[in-house]
Amino acid sequence: MIWHSWRQFRLQAFVALGVLAVACGYLLKLGLDIRDAHDAALARCGGEDCARALNEFQNRYRDTLLFLAAGLGLVLALIGTFWGAPLVARELENGTHRMVWNQSVTRRRWLAVKLLVTGLAAAVAAGAVSALLTWAASPVDEVSGDRFDTLLFGSRHIVPVSHALLAVVLGTVVGLLVRRTLPAMAITLVAFVAFQFLVPNVIRPHLLPAETTTLAMTADAINRARSLGDISGAPVVGGITLPQAPDAWISGTSPLLTPDGRPLSEARFNGCLDDPARTGAPGTFGDTAVCLGGLDLHLAVSYQPASRYWSFQGLETAFYLAVTALLAAFGLWRIRRLT
Repeated sequence: MIWHSWRQFRLQAFVALGVLAVACGYLLKLGLDIRDAHDAALARCGGEDCARALNEFQNRYRDTLLFLAAGLGLVLALIGTFWGAPLVARELENGTHRMVWNQSVTRRRWLAVKLLVTGLAAAVAAGAVSALLTWAASPVDEVSGDRFDTLLFGSRHIVPVSHALLAVVLGTVVGLLVRRTLPAMAITLVAFVAFQFLVPNVIRPHLLPAETTTLAMTADAINRARSLGDISGAPVVGGITLPQAPDAWISGTSPLLTPDGRPLSEARFNGCLDDPARTGAPGTFGDTAVCLGGLDLHLAVSYQPASRYWSFQGLETAFYLAVTALLAAFGLWRIRRLT
């Protein structure tokens, strides 16, 4: 049964091996380039020049690494679409499943072996790419201190392996229910992409209780932020860091708060944003930062310390594996009731 499943899967496996070889070669070259650039940046270190050199190094590779992280997520979705969805749907659509079921092989064993062979191949491929990408990007990740980034976190270390397993099992179960290959592939792609969006934005922030603190919004703190306001004109600050925990994952921030704990009025905020007193202050937000800094404002911040990174890796992996196991159990139960 395993040999028969391998023969059916070998074309996809050989194509995947070719793609994997190219991807690994590129990541190996990228990792060496990153290390050479990191060594050059460290050689320039000296006071303010060091910070500038490391910032230039980080910016040089950040877009590339974000693109690769997004690409890995897309590849995992395609694994579910092209490996998982047709796995059973094509057999059911063509009627070839009856030949196996009328022999000594039980339906559950037939499905379990298919899931085992395809899932193992997906896990090995995802693990190899993730390991090389993690190695290649490690100097940039160390400098940026942004390992909890939505895209980056899901492409590092052990999490992608569980994503690959879920993709295969999800596609297989969808194919089992839909029983037609092309609709199953379309549904799998949409469902897995939606799941990848849901987990980091809704599930991941609640895997562990967040720490809370307040951050005084002085002019200097405002100038270190990435953005002020949003399209609605709300008094919000984006892209902050905590001085006491610069590598922490900021999972939530309040609007700008006045000393009595109330949100700053939009009129007052927009006044500083659009027409601050002209002081000629330097910095990213200049006079606006001085205007807001003089109001004695603060933020309520929820965050996860950087020391919890591996806890989140383990918990998210366990969550994906639990969902995968439930889907596999459902598939094994459902296949006994097919007619």
